[in-house]
Amino acid sequence: MPRTTTIALVGVHGYGTVHLDNLRRLGDRVRLVAAADPRPPAPGALPEHTRVFADLPALLAATDDIDVVIVATPLHTHLELARTVVGRGIDLYLEKPPVLTLADLRVLQEAAATSGARVQVGFQSLGSRALRAFAEDRFDLGPIRAIGAVGLWARDRAYWERSRWAGRRELDGVAVVDGVTTNPLAHATATALAIAGTTAVADITQVTADLYRANAIEGDDTSLLRVSTTRGIRVTAGLTLCADEQVDPYVEVHGRRGSARFFYTEDVVEIDGRSERFERDDLFENLLDHRDEGVTLLSPLAASGAFVAVIDAVGRTAPHEIDPAFVSPRGEGPARRLVVDGIEDAVVRAVDAEATFAELHLPWARHTAPEVVLALPGTGSPLAELVDGAGTARSSSPRPYLHPIRTPGGVVVTDHHPADHDWHLGVSVALQDVDGTNFWGGRTYTPGEDYIWRDDHGRIEIVRVEHLADGAVLDMRWIGPDGGVVVRERRELRVMHRDDRSTVIALSFELAPAGDRTVMLGGPGSNGRIGGGYGGLAWRLPACADIDVRTPSARGEEAVHGTVAPWLAWSAAFADPTGGRPAEATVALAPADDASAADPWFVRVAGYPGIGAALAWDRAVAASPDAPVRRAYRLLVADGRLTDAEVGALLA
Repeated sequence: MPRTTTIALVGVHGYGTVHLDNLRRLGDRVRLVAAADPRPPAPGALPEHTRVFADLPALLAATDDIDVVIVATPLHTHLELARTVVGRGIDLYLEKPPVLTLADLRVLQEAAATSGARVQVGFQSLGSRALRAFAEDRFDLGPIRAIGAVGLWARDRAYWERSRWAGRRELDGVAVVDGVTTNPLAHATATALAIAGTTAVADITQVTADLYRANAIEGDDTSLLRVSTTRGIRVTAGLTLCADEQVDPYVEVHGRRGSARFFYTEDVVEIDGRSERFERDDLFENLLDHRDEGVTLLSPLAASGAFVAVIDAVGRTAPHEIDPAFVSPRGEGPARRLVVDGIEDAVVRAVDAEATFAELHLPWARHTAPEVVLALPGTGSPLAELVDGAGTARSSSPRPYLHPIRTPGGVVVTDHHPADHDWHLGVSVALQDVDGTNFWGGRTYTPGEDYIWRDDHGRIEIVRVEHLADGAVLDMRWIGPDGGVVVRERRELRVMHRDDRSTVIALSFELAPAGDRTVMLGGPGSNGRIGGGYGGLAWRLPACADIDVRTPSARGEEAVHGTVAPWLAWSAAFADPTGGRPAEATVALAPADDASAADPWFVRVAGYPGIGAALAWDRAVAASPDAPVRRAYRLLVADGRLTDAEVGALLA
């Protein structure tokens, strides 16, 4: 039988009480010989034989033969306490996160390596046996392509006032970096990284931290973290303490063959309508087993490197204050809490899209200038913004797109990264099958297999932008999964007409092979999906009501979809992205040359709001060096519900 392990606990309040309960559970296997805390413990909180000290140095000076020290203190105290413990060669159980910077991590790792002390970090969710199931692909998800973490919690004023360091970025000249990403929902990001097999600093190639605060704090209470890994898996975590109602946080794992949702606080995995609960190994008990029997540590210090790299980026990024106009209070007094309007939908959308709140153009997010603004004539505000799309998820086929496009009255008539189809991007040019490469995004329609995930996504990059007085000319290249250029594109955008109520934009594109052989341009329709001929010019519309979609000779989705007509119009009450009242507007498309006039219209109303011109409705189109494929259209955006005669006249 192993001898009783002697324990010292630093920090008996707060989370320290959880450790006290756990030590009592372990019974005779452990003996709490000493505790340190500047605040005396409550009467009866500790065993009678436990000696109490005001700080760790006093405890170590007066106590011999300590096997393990547990440190459960505020984040900013971890480094010095941990370094002191391992410097004495004593094994350490350190609460999460271990430290706040990569520099501090190196200091602690070197100290532990020198003394030989073993360090376990208290990311409790890493003890879940569900992680082993993911690693063994027991859920038959296939190779992991992306992982998202969603944390929707609510914290009141009392939470932020519970201590001097709560919500602080710095205290008495020492970095604290307390916030949603580093403290209460840190497990969400850490668990997602662990499932991605991303544990070391070297496993990360890039970290994006989009941080916000609705409360009167220094730290972040609503944030989006995006991590790119050397394995090609992108980890995205959307976290808030400003939700209307608190729900169980989860990690969503997306494989090539399917997806599963892991509720890490409950150790429950949901997949295909069923759920499975897993056991969890206690991390402190795992440390004891490691000491006694040599079992593998489940959360060693070295495995925290990737998470510390994320926190290091958080510490170097200042949170942006959310405009109070988008925040609603709940409750009174210490129970008063702030709710960011629409935060639940925003977090889910951002995680699904692997996009920051700023990239989604959320009304309360920090303003970031788009990569290119089309300085189209009119009032002081831009008519359309061209986003290069470089931050788009790889599985959504990154590409340039116009968003937002506004009517002269300011009604936004485009959407991007919607929750139902992340790869729907404003007004763009996209095709799902260009010689086998998916430049559309999402699952690829495959004859005999329907829509399946394939590692076949390409991307479209802007090479050059020439700004004109009435628009712009863009040179672009379509790049396949192997990095080779498949197609070269020239796109022109010009304003043909603008008055107080309407604007007409001329949009044309020409697709030519990058090499000397013919390239086939196709999609689901050309691959056999009846009625699914989308591809070419695509326009994703925002949420709408009272929709009237029509051509000069047909009305309604079923009647218009797949037809050829001189124009296609859509009038509706368009949702206001800032939360205001819907506004009525009309958008329309018209072909501007004979080749474009032969392509059928693509329409979706019931499933989602979208229109387009189908370049490969039921057959692929050949683009050769001598005969590039060219299409030209006129795009109408107007305030109010235009009559058919008005639409026809403006597009003529």
